[in-house]
Amino acid sequence: MTSIHPAALDLVRTSEGLRLKAYVCPAGVPTIGYGHTAGVKMGQVITAADADAFLQADLTAAAAQVDKLVKVPLNPQQRGALASFVFNLGAGSLQSSTLLVLLNKGDYAGAAGQFGRWVCATVNGVKTQLPGLVKRRAAEADLFRTN
Repeated sequence: MTSIHPAALDLVRTSEGLRLKAYVCPAGVPTIGYGHTAGVKMGQVITAADADAFLQADLTAAAAQVDKLVKVPLNPQQRGALASFVFNLGAGSLQSSTLLVLLNKGDYAGAAGQFGRWVCATVNGVKTQLPGLVKRRAAEADLFRTN
């Protein structure tokens, strides 16, 4: 399976927002488009088409990591939800998660319930629940539950 479900692309577009000029994200990383970071230089400017191409490539790479880690069948929506999760948090977060343990045991409902545990980021040295992450994880869980 190589393509990314359109709903997953839309979820990431909505969650990340579109920025055509490079900026420094809260984690201190130069970022552009819909959260693209690879090779981004400050001052860089792209088109909306470039941003879409980066997003497709980034989510395809994230989905490839999902494919390596998940040992049970996934529908396109589940794979897309997990690709969004990996794009945002990294494959290591999925790899070490209870979400993955439950999923690989075939507990799809239990896995879906785990998305909401990933809603905090460290802000000024303090672990803080972020409303944007709450919304994103809820959207990923909803997509994951879609047949």
